[in-house]
Amino acid sequence: MDRNLGMDFVRATEAAALSAGRWVGKGDRHAVDQAACEAMRRALADIDMKGIVVIGEGERDEAPMLYIGEELGTGNGNAVQIAVDPVEGTNLVATGQPGAISVVAAAIEGEGKLLRAPDIYMDKLVVGPAAKGAVDITLPPRMNLKVIAKSLGKEIQDLTVGMLDRPRHEQLIREIRQAGARIRLVSDGDLSLALEALDPQGEIDVLMGIGGAPEGVLSAAAALCMGGEIQARLVFRNEQERERAKQLLGTEDVDRVLMLEDLAWGNVVFAATGITGGNLLGGVRYTGWGAITHSVVMRSRSGTIRWLETHHHFHHDPRY
Repeated sequence: MDRNLGMDFVRATEAAALSAGRWVGKGDRHAVDQAACEAMRRALADIDMKGIVVIGEGERDEAPMLYIGEELGTGNGNAVQIAVDPVEGTNLVATGQPGAISVVAAAIEGEGKLLRAPDIYMDKLVVGPAAKGAVDITLPPRMNLKVIAKSLGKEIQDLTVGMLDRPRHEQLIREIRQAGARIRLVSDGDLSLALEALDPQGEIDVLMGIGGAPEGVLSAAAALCMGGEIQARLVFRNEQERERAKQLLGTEDVDRVLMLEDLAWGNVVFAATGITGGNLLGGVRYTGWGAITHSVVMRSRSGTIRWLETHHHFHHDPRY
């Protein structure tokens, strides 16, 4: 992965965040998503690459831009697989709540790969470097919490589990509470929780529960860069989703546990920018001269993680 591509991708997440940030608290989910998608697409179109979207806003007939299979970039440079989430937490932006981010992950074809996951549900277990190799998504929550606590040098009662606040998690919540661990429930944005679980300085020790499969691949890209681990299983609501998964994954065995290397491997870059302030990334702050954003960009090959505070002066080049 060209080292400059990492900064190119973080410029794309910054552009999306700056555009979506104008709609914080205004109650218009559609406007939030449209503003972010348009800004991100413009930024990605300027990058010297032969990019193709493998995870995006939907199939070609479902999304006007950043759809799966869309070609992006100038056409020069390397062939690159791109996974995008212009706004993770659209509702959070529309209602002015914390935790919304803009994300891009990418892999140069031949050097790395991102799974083209169907837009369905995925059961996930995400931990940071200290607990890597110790967990097993097929085991009961209590057993995983026990090994995570041991890996971190904590008691189970000291652990914090992050998950989406959904009725489908009632049994999981009950088991975690019985084990003695703490829980942080969020209305949207389990990718943000995954990033916290992967960061040794984060307030979340583990992400558990069911969220979107595309966000699972983005979480895997981050895990690859940060030295953490994700295990996952696809969750099907009907036979149509199962058949779609078989088609995309090219296998009949769509019920197996997906490990990190199944979701993302090789030379990968991950970039994210905060839209509304969260525990890891601050939100967009507008000033009299422009705006300030907070981002992270990382590469799996080098293991480098850069936390960026960027000052955007709007009277200069508007392309950020």
